[in-house]
Amino acid sequence: MGLGPRSPHKVGRRFPAGGKRGRGAKGSGRPLPGSKRQPWPPPDRRSEPPPDSHPHLSPEALGYFRRALSALKEAPETGEERDLMVHNIMKEVETQALALSTNRTGSEMLQELLGFSPLKPLCRVWAALRSNLRTVACHRCGVHVLQSALLQLPRLLGSAAEEEEEQEGEDGKDGPTETLEELVLGLAAEVCDDFLFYCGDTHGSFVVRTLLQVLGGTILESERARPRGFQSSEAQKAPARECKPADFEVPETFLNRLQDLTSSFLKDIAVFITDKISSFCLQVALQVLHHKLPEFCAYLCNAVIGYLSTRSSSVDGSPLLLFLRDQTSSRLLEQVLLVLEPPRLQSLFEEHLQGQLQTLAAHPIANFPLQRLLDAVTTPELLSPVFEELSPVLEAVLAQGHPGVVIALVGACRRVGACQAKVLQLLLEAFHCAEPSSRQVACVPLFATLMAYEVYYGLMEEEGAVPAEHQVEMAAARALGDVTVLGSLLLQHLLHFSTPGLVLRSLGALTGPQLLVLAQSPAGSHVLDAILTSPSVTRKQRRRVLQNLKGQYVALACSRHGSRVLDAIWSGAALGARKEIAAELGEQNQQLIRDPFGHHVARNVALTTFLKRREAWEQQQGAVAKRRRALNSILED
Repeated sequence: MGLGPRSPHKVGRRFPAGGKRGRGAKGSGRPLPGSKRQPWPPPDRRSEPPPDSHPHLSPEALGYFRRALSALKEAPETGEERDLMVHNIMKEVETQALALSTNRTGSEMLQELLGFSPLKPLCRVWAALRSNLRTVACHRCGVHVLQSALLQLPRLLGSAAEEEEEQEGEDGKDGPTETLEELVLGLAAEVCDDFLFYCGDTHGSFVVRTLLQVLGGTILESERARPRGFQSSEAQKAPARECKPADFEVPETFLNRLQDLTSSFLKDIAVFITDKISSFCLQVALQVLHHKLPEFCAYLCNAVIGYLSTRSSSVDGSPLLLFLRDQTSSRLLEQVLLVLEPPRLQSLFEEHLQGQLQTLAAHPIANFPLQRLLDAVTTPELLSPVFEELSPVLEAVLAQGHPGVVIALVGACRRVGACQAKVLQLLLEAFHCAEPSSRQVACVPLFATLMAYEVYYGLMEEEGAVPAEHQVEMAAARALGDVTVLGSLLLQHLLHFSTPGLVLRSLGALTGPQLLVLAQSPAGSHVLDAILTSPSVTRKQRRRVLQNLKGQYVALACSRHGSRVLDAIWSGAALGARKEIAAELGEQNQQLIRDPFGHHVARNVALTTFLKRREAWEQQQGAVAKRRRALNSILED
């Protein structure tokens, strides 16, 4: 964001958008090319290599598995033929599991095949890899195979009990197979025996993190959002923003083993706090324990805080402040802040952080743990001193390129329901649109682009001069600037305040083309979502803002993000508003049908029926509105 010349801080073109910190690398999850031919006959098998070397996967074997995977994708989802195909393919996988796992292309195919595998074949493949656990877990390709196998547990644990009854009859034919529970516990035991090694290995740490989630029966959002191997059609359709920690039932033995691994962290707590790779494992453990074993999570958090608090004292306060400025330990402390219970968080703030928030907000690393502290605030008792300490420096924090701190503070005010009017006034002052009052109507473009008033409108004002009045004609003639992600988040928070009237008036002052740009923006489209979903926005206020989109519906429908906004508007629109939208869209019916996004909107609106059989369309829409009203009344009751 830019700073006007009246600011005591250095004048700039815009307030910086904020620093970023990279996260761990993700698996490729790329779709694999494949032949259309049937996968039989299998390739000739070669003699097994020495156990200490990586076996070679021949081109013939690679081609076979590629054809097998392609045929499996094209086969019907159920049926005896498919079951037989899966059984035969997995038998071949079992014989070459290690070679597939340590081959780049083979490992990617194996990950997809594991997604198709029933319980018993997967157990056999897992057992085939177990004797080479360290080799596979610490291999850049093999680690993803182990992760994929572990991530099949939510799908397969439910069928484990059903297949146990068939175990005895099949043992005589195929040989004994350990149960899925035994295999997971065996893997956990081996990892536990050499815990520090696996946690500290670049690849092995991924296995530890996934194992912790499986033992706790909680697959975290970061793991579910990473594409790896085959996904069901339902999983592919689910938008990433709907991903939440997925809980599933696990045996009591899993939770017991999770507690054992938790104890392993305590033995070498210094390593897990200071080592970059090992620290990730402890962060995942805290998240899992927070969901399933909160008392162990609190114990682990206290151990981390207790250890850091006994280190060498900082010249300006608690020893904890030194670690908040460290690239590795600050990440761990971010997670600690997010999982602490409110009373413990309050005491941590009072003992270690109070009086230091402005310094932390200005630091290039420590501002991130401060954001997590603000994200964790849920009580007025904690928000009040935090707000009092940060409120005088909001503009300075923005100028330093740390807008995330400001957005997190606004989010805390929204969540707690306190200090909302105060923080809005401070934002107006920081963006130089508080005085004169005519400038307040321009706050939405400024917030969305993270730019101060003078910079956004290109004004040159002398220092100490009286700020100019807002020029409506100038504002209407200027195209809306690029909407930033953090600017969009800021507006979404403000629209969920108890009284969002000022922001709604500013949105209502946007011209149709400006509102269209906002709706078509990947980040800005979520501001329109907030208008449609916020309980603080009345129907009348919503209609007043959205009426400026009249004349823009076709452009909305033909946009990737705008079409989604139009669908949301349509879902909540009354019959009269639907007629207006359909009539405007109907004038450009052919353009909509030819557009990759517009034809979906035309189908959703039933545009063909509207144009050819208006009465039938009105009856259909009336019935839909009636069902929606009935559903809303049930939900309200």
